[in-house]
Amino acid sequence: MDRLLAAGAQVTVVDSFDPFYDPAVKRLNVAPHLVNPRYRLVEADIRDVQALEQAFAEGRPEAVVHLAARAGVRPSVEDPATYAAVNVMGTVNVLEASRRYGVSRFAFGSSSSVYGGNRKVPFSEEDPVLAPASPYGATKAAGEALCESFSACYGLPVVALRFFTVYGPRQRPDLAIHKFAWLLRRGEPLPVFGDGSSERDYTYVDDIVDGILAALAFRAFPGGEAPFRLFNLGSDRPVRLDALVDLLARTVGREPHLQRLPEQVGDVRRTWADLTRSRRELGYAPRVSLEEGLARFARWLDDERMER
Repeated sequence: MDRLLAAGAQVTVVDSFDPFYDPAVKRLNVAPHLVNPRYRLVEADIRDVQALEQAFAEGRPEAVVHLAARAGVRPSVEDPATYAAVNVMGTVNVLEASRRYGVSRFAFGSSSSVYGGNRKVPFSEEDPVLAPASPYGATKAAGEALCESFSACYGLPVVALRFFTVYGPRQRPDLAIHKFAWLLRRGEPLPVFGDGSSERDYTYVDDIVDGILAALAFRAFPGGEAPFRLFNLGSDRPVRLDALVDLLARTVGREPHLQRLPEQVGDVRRTWADLTRSRRELGYAPRVSLEEGLARFARWLDDERMER
């Protein structure tokens, strides 16, 4: 959002401010943009076809970045129906509106969760994704398939982006890095599921934004095929959970106290992005190391605490 507005774009944002976590946090994130005349906020749910129709009719977007989703692996195990309604039918609604209004580029925010328990590493876009480990992963795989079908049937140009464990300023408060940082500062135990050996490909948000902007500019779809392309957006640097906890504790200057818990249903042992295609075709090149990214996140957290 910041980068698009800084580049002079007219931006319409559709957000339902779902209470999955405190909507007040989300409103703080968008508050600085409300005074920008090129920013328009539409409070609507992507399951609401009429509201989407009105948003598209008034905004007439040239490009759509579809990041709206019910996120989270573990909550999807408890409520798969809502995840299917939002992530599958909601995506159909956004695709259909984009088709009707002649959108020239559709960027779909997918997830590394589509790979499920893939044992081959690093994960490549060519790997099969037919065995996701959670309902969330299944809904994101379904979203990719819907995107490809709209590309094949209607010629909608789509770039699908598989995000790998995004973190940084404005991160969801329920995700590990954000939650652990607050717990560390309060001297409270960190809930660690499993023995700490699981690995994640942590990716700083600025690198993800670079990838999204590259996707909006992407033109080199494979010749003779539907205008659809998949890309991994990660750091290509998987890190163990116990190593993350140690580094984060050093970053915020606190001693970690761990609460060991059983592994959770839906969690996978490892994620690791193969960036061969993304580097070659998108020019994607993640630049922010985990050490630097955590330091930036901690500074943002300090600023947020002072403002509140």
